[in-house]
Amino acid sequence: MSCLQTIQDYGLRSLGYGERLLPKTDFTLCEQFTLIGSGMIWNVYFGIMALATGFFLATALALGKASSNIWLRKPSEWFIFIFRGSPLFIQFFFAYFFFLSLKKAYPMFDAFTSAWLGALIVLFFNTAAYSGEILYGALRSIPKGDVEAADAYGMSGWSRFRRIIWPTMLRLAWPAYTNEAIFLFHATTLVFFSAFPAWRQKGDALYYASYFADKTFNPFVPYPILAFYFILLTLVIVGIFGMINTRLNRHLPKAKKAKMRFRPNLAR
Repeated sequence: MSCLQTIQDYGLRSLGYGERLLPKTDFTLCEQFTLIGSGMIWNVYFGIMALATGFFLATALALGKASSNIWLRKPSEWFIFIFRGSPLFIQFFFAYFFFLSLKKAYPMFDAFTSAWLGALIVLFFNTAAYSGEILYGALRSIPKGDVEAADAYGMSGWSRFRRIIWPTMLRLAWPAYTNEAIFLFHATTLVFFSAFPAWRQKGDALYYASYFADKTFNPFVPYPILAFYFILLTLVIVGIFGMINTRLNRHLPKAKKAKMRFRPNLAR
């Protein structure tokens, strides 16, 4: 079988298209690259969807934690504390069995026991908590002079937030938020190693890498391939977030622009 035929057969297998059965023997390098790359589709899906939705909840949590209203501040503080204080793997575990118990009582919750929705909700809450703390720190770091200048111009309420506080908060938080985005994409590898099952062997990149490692008893081929894909993904994230960072700092002199620094989180 040619490599092109292998790509046609297994390139979209993680989405349910192509060959139904995984290769059993005589694994080629092309098969391993193709199937692990196919699984990366799920990792990208989880990362993009969790970031896109979690960003808005993170903003609300940051504002809630900075609020003087105790009914807004305390729920925000406890939400951030719980999801930052507990391991992500344990969150997947409890969420799956919580959704499973809901499914038994209410069949309408069946989709929540699937990884595409149930695991996504966990990642959504988790990244919102970490990002919320990042944005809260940036919110507290906004120079008082900027706010006083907005007051002097007669800005207040929504106008002041949209024109002064919001852009400044993003500019200060963006380098740290970029690191959170990178770590979130890496954390997606835990989805199919948690309680959420891989339906019909349609898992993510780590699922397929582990499959090849178990079958060949040689982890030194599939896992470096997995690392290669994630390094490429990290370069894409750094590039996209770097362009956004440049856009956020476009009004500043070059000497004052915040520089992007890659500081990976070694543990969560």
